[in-house]
Amino acid sequence: MSIVAKFEDLKSGEAQRVMVDGVAVAVVRIEDEVFAVADVCSHANVSLSEGTVMCETKHIECFKHGSAFSLETGIPDALPATKPVAVFSASVVDGNVVVESKDGAQ
Repeated sequence: MSIVAKFEDLKSGEAQRVMVDGVAVAVVRIEDEVFAVADVCSHANVSLSEGTVMCETKHIECFKHGSAFSLETGIPDALPATKPVAVFSASVVDGNVVVESKDGAQ
């Protein structure tokens, strides 16, 4: 697991781009929850952390073409994206946001 931010430094409803084992990840805080998804839209090479977070539905929208991805499953719910983005395990430990790499490396 990698410490990527202090929980108190993340604003609810916003995404922040971080690196986890060389992979760009969008970390999102919604109230007391944190989520982490791959930071590249599966439709185009665009950073999802620059998009809009939709707190009510727990989605993040790509600013370029409007595809929205579930922060829980990575599945898009709007075209033009048809492929999901990777979802990472994220949690808060001792006030820090930690994200587990996709290969489970510690």
